[in-house]
Parts: sequence; C-alpha cells; structure tokens
Amino acid sequence: MEAKALTRARFWKIQGGFFVLFLLALIICPLIGSVKISFAKVFDFTKPLEDNPDAVIFFRTRLPRCLLALIVGASLAVAGVTFQAMLKNPLATPYTLGLAGGSSLAAVLVLMFFSVSGLKIPFLQPIASFLGALGTLGLVYRLGRRSGGIHVLTLILAGVTLNLFFSSFILLIQYIADPAQTFFILHWLMGNLDIVGYQPVLMILPFHILGMLVLFYHARDMNLLSLDDLSARSLGLDVPRVTRRLYIASSLVAGTSIAFSGPIGFVGLIVPHALRLLLGADHRLILPASFLAGGAFLVICDTGARTLLAPTELPVGVITALLGGPFFLWLLIKGTRLIE
Repeated sequence: MEAKALTRARFWKIQGGFFVLFLLALIICPLIGSVKISFAKVFDFTKPLEDNPDAVIFFRTRLPRCLLALIVGASLAVAGVTFQAMLKNPLATPYTLGLAGGSSLAAVLVLMFFSVSGLKIPFLQPIASFLGALGTLGLVYRLGRRSGGIHVLTLILAGVTLNLFFSSFILLIQYIADPAQTFFILHWLMGNLDIVGYQPVLMILPFHILGMLVLFYHARDMNLLSLDDLSARSLGLDVPRVTRRLYIASSLVAGTSIAFSGPIGFVGLIVPHALRLLLGADHRLILPASFLAGGAFLVICDTGARTLLAPTELPVGVITALLGGPFFLWLLIKGTRLIE
C-alpha cells in the first residue's frame, strides 16, 4: 500500500468514521441480548427507572458491561500498537510478552487472599495487576536485552515461556482452591466482562486516562521508535526515557484491564494489523484509530458471546481466540514477516 501524507482533513475523516463505529457499538449492542428490549422504552424517561424493566436491563446490566468492553478493548489494542512500535515486531502484544500471565497471577492471588480474609482495599486489584504486568515486562526486557541491543526473538520466547510458567502457578492455585473459587478463577481466565453496575468502570477509568495520555503524547515518537535506535537517536529522540514511559503506560492500561476482564487474547494483534493494512503505519493515525476500533471490536465480540448460545453466555475470550487464530494463520499464509 502506498503511504499517504497525514493531513488534518484525512486525520479527522478517518477518526470521525471510527468514532461513529465506536458510538454505534455503545448504543446498539446494549439493546441486543437474550431478552428483547425496546429502544423507545429504554429512553422513555416519563416514568421512574424502577418501573421500566427495559431501562433497568439497558442501564444497569448491559450498558456497564459494554462500557467495560470499550475500555478494555481500546486499552489492549493501544498497548499492542505500542509494544509493536517499540520492539519493531508485529507479534509483540500483552499476551506474547508474558504481561497477561504476570498480571493474571497477581490478580488471582489478590482475589484468592482477600476473598478468604474478607478484607476490602480500594483499587488493590488493579494496582496488583499493574505491578504484576510491569514486573513481568521488566524481566522479559532484561532477558531479551543482549550486548546493548534487544533481541526480539529472545524477548518473544521469554514472554511465551513466562506466560506458561505463570499459568502453572495459577493452575496450582485452582487445584488447592475450593470448587466455587476454582469455577470463578476458570471463568475469569477465559475472559469475562460479566459485571453489574458501574463500579468496575469507575475504578479502572483513572488508571486508563493517565496511561492513555502518556501513550497519545508519544504517538509521534513511536514513528521514530519503529526505526532502528541509531536513527531515532540521530533525530533527537531520547530513546531510553521514552521507552521507559511507554513500557510503564502500556503496562498500566493493559494490566488494569486484565484485573477486571481476565486475559483476553488477540485484540492487540487483530486490531493493529487490520488498521495498518487499511491506513498505513503512521502511529499518529493508528493509535487513536486503534483506541476506537479496539473498543468497538471487543463490544461486538462480547455481544456475540452473550447471544450466540443464549441464554448460555460464552466467555468473550473464547470469541476473540476463535477470531484471532484464523487471522494469525492468514498472516502466515500471506507471508507477513513476523519475526525480525
């Protein structure tokens, strides 16, 4: 695809299109479910909410879940774009770098310990998940750094290995847990957005606003990081400082997402690849588009998870895996260079 210059008109035209998709997903998807509700009745504010079953289902059950899906999908997609820019490799995602495993282990430990003790500490779960993600990313980075440079293949292999290592600890925790806790952990690990009320959304929002501000601020720098380090330094970029900021911000948005949704795979792979095929590789354009498209993508996947086998619900992670597996194979068949 021939690269097009990024003009202001092109930027807003593309972002406007994805914003419309973002809004449509937020408005239409909560109307879809095993129980049919009327759009007119949902927005009939002439009577109290408690006397309007359609509005109760929409505003208290489905809308909070869709909002969480928007935030989580946007965060995983943006984190995927960031890791791929920093490591110059399209396989770099929160999943393949081991971040999902470390974050999941920290979240499961917190869930287990505090469900037994009965203690409730605000924001503990997202903070623990963030620290687990950041610690794992730091370890993977050290393992992948050799002779002053980053060996991407070693880094990816280290991430996959640590994911398996952390998964074995989670399996051990499941084995010693009681049946109710085991079922809850298993359901969460498959990717679960089943919430009631807005508390999880409000808890996750401050972390994501902070992380997204940092990532969007450095969108132009990601174009330089996509080059080799020597070229980026010669163009005036403080590579170590910017890289540290991006690692921390990406870990923050991805880790806190996993704390509430479980490890949902392939979002950080499918969305960035699809957008690069459509729009090119300019991160000033790709990053906000990934935010909007990633959020809409996960809302649509979660709607499918709620309705395909209704009244039984599938974990949304199953849907993203069923879509992501063939997409990854298609990339291989097309001859995409995945390991540099």
